[in-house]
Amino acid sequence: MDLIILLKAAILGIVEGLTEFLPISSTGHLIIVGDLLNFNDARGKVFEIAIQLAAILAVVWEYRLTIFDIIVLLPTERKAQRFAINIILAFLPAAVLGLLFAKTIKTYLFNPLSVATAFVIGGILILIIENNPRRARIQDIDEITWTGAIKIGFAQALSMIPGTSRSGATIIGGMFLGLERRVATEFSFFLAIPTMFAATLYDVYKHKDLLHFSDFPVFLVGGLTSFISAFIAVRGLLRYISKNNFIIFAWYRIAFGLLLIIVYSAFIPWQGGD
Repeated sequence: MDLIILLKAAILGIVEGLTEFLPISSTGHLIIVGDLLNFNDARGKVFEIAIQLAAILAVVWEYRLTIFDIIVLLPTERKAQRFAINIILAFLPAAVLGLLFAKTIKTYLFNPLSVATAFVIGGILILIIENNPRRARIQDIDEITWTGAIKIGFAQALSMIPGTSRSGATIIGGMFLGLERRVATEFSFFLAIPTMFAATLYDVYKHKDLLHFSDFPVFLVGGLTSFISAFIAVRGLLRYISKNNFIIFAWYRIAFGLLLIIVYSAFIPWQGGD
């Protein structure tokens, strides 16, 4: 196995893990880094799907006790049932809209220019919401209503646009709807589990002809680095938001998006999309 390929796999795994649960868009970063590493062909896209699954497994591991308790209590405990229903309801908008529009979005928006633009717009929206905070009415994840869950689900669906950030759309959308910052963040983590599992399995099924056993070392390296870096990012984000807001991520998005536009316009031909 080519060591350069394994190194690229490790880099992309780290990028995926560190960015998946921060409000800065993992898909956007993977498109950019994959483009720069020339790791963006059809098989490269399947690889990205696999390392996203590894990242979500890090959340499953972090919340394994909570998830186990919910599963055990689901048949009898009303609170567990309400939580499960809210996750399902929040998952549905992205699932339905994804089936309807995913192919069109990937055809026209999976390119560096679209990503850079979404970075800047998303950063501006975070600044607006953080500088005009709403009263946090919901202080516990069990207080989320079924209507609130659906609204958060539509916020998550915005992340179908590459560069938007699934976690960012869910967290900021939740805060806009009155969720306390940590509650919005943890709900985003839990919602990521069915969303990313479904998206990953669907994409793997569609591209199963591109999977080859000879690529196993590449997937293993990318998956391990993605899992480890995602685990670090999740714990780090929870500690960070206990004392800070998301403004630093907003400025990062704006600066990075503008930098991409300048660099690609001046030095690198734009690729992908029509």
